[in-house]
Amino acid sequence: MLSLIRASASRKPLSLSLCFLSKHNFQLKTFPTPNENALKFVPDDKKIHFLENSPSKQTVEFNSALQATHSPLALKIFDIKGVRSIMIGDEFITVNKNDAFNWMDIKIDIAEEIINHIKHLQQPVVDVKHYEQTAAENTTKFGIKEAKTEEEEEIVAMIEELIETRIRPAIQDDGGDVEFRGFNFDNGTVYLKLQGACKTCSSSEDTLKNGIESMLMHYIDEVQNVEQILDPEEIIAIKEFEKLELQLSSKKSQPVEDDIPPAM
Repeated sequence: MLSLIRASASRKPLSLSLCFLSKHNFQLKTFPTPNENALKFVPDDKKIHFLENSPSKQTVEFNSALQATHSPLALKIFDIKGVRSIMIGDEFITVNKNDAFNWMDIKIDIAEEIINHIKHLQQPVVDVKHYEQTAAENTTKFGIKEAKTEEEEEIVAMIEELIETRIRPAIQDDGGDVEFRGFNFDNGTVYLKLQGACKTCSSSEDTLKNGIESMLMHYIDEVQNVEQILDPEEIIAIKEFEKLELQLSSKKSQPVEDDIPPAM
């Protein structure tokens, strides 16, 4: 999906037809991602920050409308038929669609919701602390503990620095993000959460192992493994989506019966 060792190449908008104009002197541009079912929406005004009320600027992802109760913008986007998941970063929003839908049918509706939200100066996520607390609770079952010694604090600091300076920028350029959830000092496992375009991309496992894991193990001797965390709500959403995909696939494979008049 991407090389984390080299500098990430900048992406150009698909075409001018995908630049949505606003009366408030900014454009909302769409950028392709390595995942054909994910599109990145980016305002060209650098003063616009979607996570302005979040001190950590931590990306927030929603896999269903039930998860988006604290995000008015995400709820509106989920009302658009074909939307599978939404990731809100500080400077861009990535939307994943269901495979059965075409971007030409839904991208304008998505862009209009984002533009209207910006025009009315509304926060897309009104309670960031709720999602940060949920993430912390879902991480405890992996045996992740707080660093207790100066040496452990140094290891965690090195992991966080590599993720922030080398890994996140490359993944964000592709319309995704990665969240550091913790480090297990007993077995050397780094727990991460892939988000946005990268999570559902066909090469997500390659990104996790050959990209992120290789880099962390190269620079930090204590790192032995990298694993992705899925929150309980995500597991449920993925199972429901797979069930829906199976139903749609089954309907497509059924032969269409011709209307043949009964024999006389």
